[in-house]
Amino acid sequence: MRITFVTETWPPQVNGVALTVRTLAEGLAARDFEVEVVRPGANGHDGKVGLVCARGVAMPRYPSMQFGLPAGNALRSRWIAQRPHAIYIATEGPLGASAMRTANALDIPVVSGFHTRFHDYAAHYGIGLLAPLVRAHLLRFHRRAQMTLVSTRALQTELTNAGISHVRKLRRGVDARLFSPERRDLALRRSWGVHDDAPVLLCVGRIAAEKNLGLAVQAFRAVHARIPGARIVLVGDGPQREALAVACPDVLFVGTKRDTELAVHYASADLFVFPSLSETFGNVVLEALASGLALVAFDHAAAQEHVANGIAGLVVPTTDTRGFISSAYQLGVDPDTRRLLGVNARRAAQRCPPDAAIAGLDSLLHALVRGYPDDHLRAVA
Repeated sequence: MRITFVTETWPPQVNGVALTVRTLAEGLAARDFEVEVVRPGANGHDGKVGLVCARGVAMPRYPSMQFGLPAGNALRSRWIAQRPHAIYIATEGPLGASAMRTANALDIPVVSGFHTRFHDYAAHYGIGLLAPLVRAHLLRFHRRAQMTLVSTRALQTELTNAGISHVRKLRRGVDARLFSPERRDLALRRSWGVHDDAPVLLCVGRIAAEKNLGLAVQAFRAVHARIPGARIVLVGDGPQREALAVACPDVLFVGTKRDTELAVHYASADLFVFPSLSETFGNVVLEALASGLALVAFDHAAAQEHVANGIAGLVVPTTDTRGFISSAYQLGVDPDTRRLLGVNARRAAQRCPPDAAIAGLDSLLHALVRGYPDDHLRAVA
C-alpha cells in the first residue's frame, strides 16, 4: 500500500508531532508500506521513507522550525502521476490545507491527525481573541478528512461532540528498552551538583510559554525549601529558555537531548513534573513512566489516559495549581513513596508496546482503503 504523510515538521526538529509522525511513517515502512513524507526540506530518504521537498518559511519565535507553504499544484501533479492509496495529514497549516484540498479533489482518502491544540496556544502568545477562530479552522479542517486520529479518549469525545463524526483513537506506545531505569548514571547526577540522595525533579520538552514551566519551578522551590540539595533539570530548548534562565538561576538547563542520552537523563532523575495543559497527549509522560519515574501532572492528556492517581504518580485536577505544588512536594520529600510509584510507573509503560500504534494504524488504513462501513473503523484501544 502506498501512503503519503504531509507534515510541517520532521526530525531533526524535536517536538512531539515530528517524532510521532516519523515513528508512524517508519513503522509502516517496516511493514512493507510504500511511504513518502512531504515536508519543508530537501528531497531524500530517511531509512526506507522517501522525503519529498516542500517550500517552507521560518516560524516566528522558532527560527529552527518552518511552516510549509501551499503546494496544491505540485501535489496534484505528483498524485495524478503516482496515486497514493491514502494521505495522512499531520498538520493544519498552509501545506496541510493545500494537501487536504488536493486529496479531496482527487477523491483520495484522507486520514488527519489532531496533534496540536493551536487554539489553546493563542492566549500564551497575545492573540487570545483569535482562539475561537483558530478552533473553528481546526474543526473545519478535520471534518474534511475521512478519519481523524487522536491519542486519548477525552479528545475523541471532545471532537465528536464538536461535530466530527469520524474520530478514532490510536493508542501511543513507548520503547521500554530505550527508556529504562537501568540507565541511571551517578556521574551525570554528580555533574548536576547532586549529593547523596537529594531528589532531582525533571522536565522534558519545549521551553515555551504554553508549557507552564513556571509552575514546575514553584514546585521545585517548595521541595528545595525542605531539602536544599534538591535540583531541577530542564531538558529541551525553545523561545523562553533565555528569559527563564535569567529569572530562574536555580534551574539547570541542559539543552536538547536525543535517543540514549535522553533516556539517561530520564533515568538519572527522581521525579517527573509535567505542568502543561496544552497537550493533545505528551509523549514525555510515557517516556518518564518507562524510565521508572513517579510523576506529578494534571488530569489531562497522557496523564489522564495512563497514570492511575496514587499508583504510578499523583494526578491533580486541571484547575488545582496548589495541588500540583503540594503533590510535587509530597513526592519530593518522600523517597520511599517515589520509588514505589516509580516501580508501578514502569509496569504501566510496559503495557504500551511501541508497535501498538503502528499495528493500529495499519489496520485502520486497510479498513479505510477497502471501503469498509464506518462501524468497521473502530477505535484501537
